[in-house]
Amino acid sequence: MTAKVRFSVVVTNYNYRAFVCEAVDGALAQTRAPLQVIVVDDGSTDGSPALLTERYGSNPRVTLVMGENAGQLAAFRRGLAQALGDVVCFLDADDCWQPEHLARLGEVFDARADVDFVFSDLELFGQQSARMRYADRALDLGYTVASTYMLTHWYGAPTSALALRTPWAQRTLDLPNHLGTAWRLSADNCLVFGTSVLGGRKYYQPTGCVRYRIHGNNGWWGNRTPANEYLNRFRSRCLIEHYARTIGLDSRCVDFAKQEFKTKPLPSWRETRRYASLVRMRHGSWWLDVERSLSILWSAWRRRRELPVEFKGLS
Repeated sequence: MTAKVRFSVVVTNYNYRAFVCEAVDGALAQTRAPLQVIVVDDGSTDGSPALLTERYGSNPRVTLVMGENAGQLAAFRRGLAQALGDVVCFLDADDCWQPEHLARLGEVFDARADVDFVFSDLELFGQQSARMRYADRALDLGYTVASTYMLTHWYGAPTSALALRTPWAQRTLDLPNHLGTAWRLSADNCLVFGTSVLGGRKYYQPTGCVRYRIHGNNGWWGNRTPANEYLNRFRSRCLIEHYARTIGLDSRCVDFAKQEFKTKPLPSWRETRRYASLVRMRHGSWWLDVERSLSILWSAWRRRRELPVEFKGLS
């Protein structure tokens, strides 16, 4: 019998005294208990350190890490340095999980040793109510190197819905100082883009258990000006290029886009169209590029015919 993976949970907190205990208690209350819950306080000034020490200082399941304010990326690194589990999950202190979240993630990691990164859906609550989801079903996304490098596609979710095998977290967060400064905040992009570009296999597993709290202006869509959209895209491109340089990757990766598409057992039509466009970005015979594009569409259509009826209408 295959051994079950062990989870380490890293909760990062900065001035969320009003919410952090709900996040930690939710992690501790999982039906599939984590090996450890690591709470990193990033130099809070709202009394969080004292509250955390009083409430969890003697709890053997909780590791408290206190330090000066250095941003989310530094907090991720501090927590990861304490992680002993096979898989690390990150949880923002203003979010929380329902009790079955780790159990649902474990279904994938236990059964699929080839899967490196799993992300989930989110339920928005607080000042907004909605559900954010990548697809309408669980989805093996296979490998996503070419799609991410060429199209800057984001195969992931916000921090609290991310889980990855610990060595992959270590690889993606191993950044030089200048990039560490650039990604002081929004460090979940490092996990998402890094795992894709460095060759990790991804899986979308909707657990229905991640609650993403909307309060103040913490929703990234609350400040979507043209300038910010441009800067986010520019910074993401620089980050992707860094990961690519570490492994010698460049735009020639588009040559294996068709093979990459074949690693996705039941791709959505949206993913199929993405790869049909991707193969046409090759520098070569236009006829061969069209032929590859049509073969991707044909392959997806043939696989779709073999799906149960309830899956055939999925995007």
